[in-house]
Amino acid sequence: MTNFRSPLRGSAAERTAALTPGNPYLSRQRKPRLLIVGAGMMGREHLRVCQLLGWADAQGIFDPFEGSLEWARSDWQSLTAAPLTVYTDLNEACVDGAVDAIVISTPNHTHLEVLRTVSQSGKPILLEKPMATTLEDAMDIVNLARDYPSVIQLGMQYRFKAQYVDALEAVAAKDTLGPVKTIAMAEYRPPFLDKVNQWNKFNCNSGGTLVEKCCHYFDLINLVAQSRPKRVYASGGRAVNFLDFEWQGKKSDIDDHAMVIIDYDNGVRASFTLNMFCQELYEELVVVGARGRLVASEQASFHPDTPSKAELLVEVPEHPAYRGVPVGYPDWIEASGHYGATFFEHIAFNLQLAGQAVDAATPEQALWSLIVASAAQHSMRIGREVDVGDFCEENGIGGFYEGR
Repeated sequence: MTNFRSPLRGSAAERTAALTPGNPYLSRQRKPRLLIVGAGMMGREHLRVCQLLGWADAQGIFDPFEGSLEWARSDWQSLTAAPLTVYTDLNEACVDGAVDAIVISTPNHTHLEVLRTVSQSGKPILLEKPMATTLEDAMDIVNLARDYPSVIQLGMQYRFKAQYVDALEAVAAKDTLGPVKTIAMAEYRPPFLDKVNQWNKFNCNSGGTLVEKCCHYFDLINLVAQSRPKRVYASGGRAVNFLDFEWQGKKSDIDDHAMVIIDYDNGVRASFTLNMFCQELYEELVVVGARGRLVASEQASFHPDTPSKAELLVEVPEHPAYRGVPVGYPDWIEASGHYGATFFEHIAFNLQLAGQAVDAATPEQALWSLIVASAAQHSMRIGREVDVGDFCEENGIGGFYEGR
């Protein structure tokens, strides 16, 4: 362990360079073994990243849907000849002595129920975003985590995307931008993909578009703002996607665009724009401080064999990125999923398994992102701004908002 250099410090380039020495388990008898609960798109990505990183072994998978299991087995066989246990009972899977840690990647509305079952094991858990679909369920998860004997890491993997890693580094350097004044984020992308039973086309299952898709971005905005959100206003709705879509006689009610404004206690003002009826993917974070402007952007695609292009621009005199510089991870990492973010998320989880502190999302931080997302969803419904403190009180988590 003494020669191990953490790959979760510094810029994206520095984190990539730090991968070469090995992993934190070299002095142990064996690597930890993971159980993946939920074998859908994200579950299969976790399997892929686990195999690619090589710091942990995939012990097995659990999913009640045979179609998902078939896809996962097929993906796994294309990666390795190593065995993969397919569990038929979640309780038995969690308490299996061969399982050391558990990744939960089931549909949003099942997170709390699955977590309650999994937590009986006392084993470390990586819980996918969003942590829950309601603030009440999310508060239950935070309370569970406070007394839990092992780590519960939340899957806010966008913290680990290359352009945001470098952006957060620059913002943290106080002599770069100076005090942050405004934040603007935007995502333009194609519609939601198909999921098992089309669960992501309905607010009751997903929590709403701003919860399901955008909690990542509100987490990043909260990290940059470094303050408590006090007012949220959002305007949005359904313009193009799934207007006539039905599943088992139920009509889709998912939103496809929104504009959100957030005021923070410290005077920082933020905005977020979402549009989900575009042909390609584009993300942008703009942070303006007293000394200049930062822009972290990415052009990407759902089309195969189309690499992403990310850039960091820091308009501060004499900054090396004043005219913009490309950022990113090597292609072999970016191809693993979410442009390398899930790869470094697994590194963070593995470091926590080895007893090292990392800056991965905690349940409390995930709840703050959900508070902003839920307040924005509510604002769209009622057509006016939302006082976040009152909103939290109405949803039974006023004590959390006030820090009690």
